[in-house]
Amino acid sequence: MSLYPSLEDLKVDKVMKAQAQFAQSTSPMPAITEGTYQLQSSAGDAAAGPPASAHAALYPNLEELGDYMGLALNSDEVQKNLALVPVADMQVAFPAGSGVGGMVRPVTGTDIGIRRAEIRPGLREVILCKDQDGKVGLRLRCIDNGVFVQLVQANSPAALGGLRFGDQVLQINGLNCAGLSNDKAHKALKAASETRIELVIRDRPFQRTVTMHKDSSGHVGFIYKSGKITSLVKDGSAARNGLLTDHYICEINGQNTIGLKDSQIKDILSTAPTTMTITIMPKFIYEHMIKRMSTGLLRSAMDHSVPEV
Repeated sequence: MSLYPSLEDLKVDKVMKAQAQFAQSTSPMPAITEGTYQLQSSAGDAAAGPPASAHAALYPNLEELGDYMGLALNSDEVQKNLALVPVADMQVAFPAGSGVGGMVRPVTGTDIGIRRAEIRPGLREVILCKDQDGKVGLRLRCIDNGVFVQLVQANSPAALGGLRFGDQVLQINGLNCAGLSNDKAHKALKAASETRIELVIRDRPFQRTVTMHKDSSGHVGFIYKSGKITSLVKDGSAARNGLLTDHYICEINGQNTIGLKDSQIKDILSTAPTTMTITIMPKFIYEHMIKRMSTGLLRSAMDHSVPEV
């Protein structure tokens, strides 16, 4: 089944497929080959009248012609040459490997923001080392017997390793993190070797992405306050694509916005391209994730750099 980053992609792809089907239905009829019409020479067929004799005159058996004026018209030769005739259709082709996770994107195209914000299924292994202070730049938070990344410090080994806010840590050097408290998870990091820390990560299970398209005035159609989406504009791209209120904006085109002021988020939104992908998290989970963390620490220490693809 095809996946579509936005409702606009879905609608345009359906139109393109409908046009291709219409072009196929109105294409010229293929040439009549031997065996299409089987003429009978019985008396019953002769009584049917002129159509049978007319067909016999218009479509003689190719085998009866043999070689005509130096041309090989036997059935095998005709079939072999028919195989060389291209089929006239208008299939829509998409470059191989241009999509993300098998997505069909006739409108969004190869937008880099979708790739930066992609939340991949499955697990990945991350190898870290400690900095000169013996730290990796991570703060962890226990939620529902799972351990999650609460803070990634800028320019830290964790940031260089591609960890993000909301990632779930499943193992630390082979130690299963299920059921660990915050203190035990941090102790496992402190006890790890300075040169090699093996983490097994699941990408941001509490978050999801929504891809939208700006209108002629440069808006996608939602209002936010303190990073939380408070209302949607009717018939805007945000509403069409299923954006929900009472969700916090975690990323814009893959760039972390947690802890930023609304004016800073506005600057990122205004400079974003026409196609924009935001990563959101429900309010009750987000507020539990940043519990006991000051806004100043989030703003000053959190990694807000643009991730590489």
